Amino acid sequence: MVTFYTEVLGFLVTNRGEPIPGMGEMVFISQTSDEHHQIVLVHSADPAPRSFMLADHLAFHVDSLDNLRELSVRLVDAGNTSAIPINHGNAWSVYFTDPEGNGLECYVDTPFHVAQPFGDGLDLSKSDAEIEEITRARLASEPEFQPFPQWRVAMDERLAQRN
Repeated sequence: MVTFYTEVLGFLVTNRGEPIPGMGEMVFISQTSDEHHQIVLVHSADPAPRSFMLADHLAFHVDSLDNLRELSVRLVDAGNTSAIPINHGNAWSVYFTDPEGNGLECYVDTPFHVAQPFGDGLDLSKSDAEIEEITRARLASEPEFQPFPQWRVAMDERLAQRN
């Protein structure tokens, strides 16, 4: 698990801790200096069984479609065959499992708001411009489709009204 999260997902070990009674070794990992740890991995002789579900997972924001493409390559290189690229309209994502079967998602925001849930195929071999145009063409006729900044203004107004 530590190898997967560090070598495939790019986390760094910030600390390793002595076992707490009843638990195994603890490994603290992070991808940012703002957080000592974003995940704590605890060694267990018999990990609890897991099954991957799209709505039951950890999600990590990445900066670009190139980051998703690079992740996909690292997953393949690591022997992970679970990757599923999905276009949510408001995010372009790659879903996959870690070695213990925990569900993970890495995603990059699109410039659009789209009512959720929504899922469509995502072809990461296309250029960024092609992916954006495919998303726009597929969703432009949907009732809530709009530029994300426009949605954000309306959401801020809704939030202000509840106070």
